[in-house]
Amino acid sequence: MIFPLMLLLTISPLKAACTDPPAKGVIWLDCDLQGRDLRKVDLRGAVLTRSNLANADLRGAKLSRVDFSFVNLTGAKLQKVRLNSAIMVRANLTNTQLDGALLDKAKLGRAILTGAKLYQARLREASLYQADLTGADMRETQLQNANLNQAILDEVDLTGSNLAYANFKQASLEDAVLTNADLYKANLERANLLFVDLSNANMKEAYLVGAQITDAIFDGTQLEKALWVDRRRCNPGSVGECK
Repeated sequence: MIFPLMLLLTISPLKAACTDPPAKGVIWLDCDLQGRDLRKVDLRGAVLTRSNLANADLRGAKLSRVDFSFVNLTGAKLQKVRLNSAIMVRANLTNTQLDGALLDKAKLGRAILTGAKLYQARLREASLYQADLTGADMRETQLQNANLNQAILDEVDLTGSNLAYANFKQASLEDAVLTNADLYKANLERANLLFVDLSNANMKEAYLVGAQITDAIFDGTQLEKALWVDRRRCNPGSVGECK
């Protein structure tokens, strides 16, 4: 019976204790790391599923490909941190500071980002399916080709952001600010655009079929070749209204 036991120990995955030092690929499951100072640590490829990192300081850390699924990152400091290809499914990022963070291709499906600070963050090709970004600061954010299908972006500030080719199908952007935003070829099918401010935005060739636009502001908005809510194709030179 010794041999089967040795074999079992050999093939069992390693599990690091919560007290183990930070390192590449470390496994911290269900760990309480609340308020921990983790500045400039290298955790690339680590697994932190269901851990508590509320108010933790991760500035300067390398967090590419880290699994933050179901992690509590409420109020954490992640400014300018590398989070490309990180998995943050259902993570709680309420009021988290992510200004200038690199989140290209990150998976944030159903994550909570209410009140999060994402000024000048990069989320190109990121997945934010059904994510809640209510009241987030996303000014000058790069969201090219990002998936925001059914996401909640009510009262979000996206001033000057690059949203080209982004998917906002059935998303809610009620009372959001998108002045001077680039929505070239963005998909806004059946999106809630009630009271949204799209002043001076680039919406050339955008898809707006079925979108709710009551009291939306289109002052100076470029709508050339956009597919309008009633399936009309806007004529070249359409500015402020679909002609």
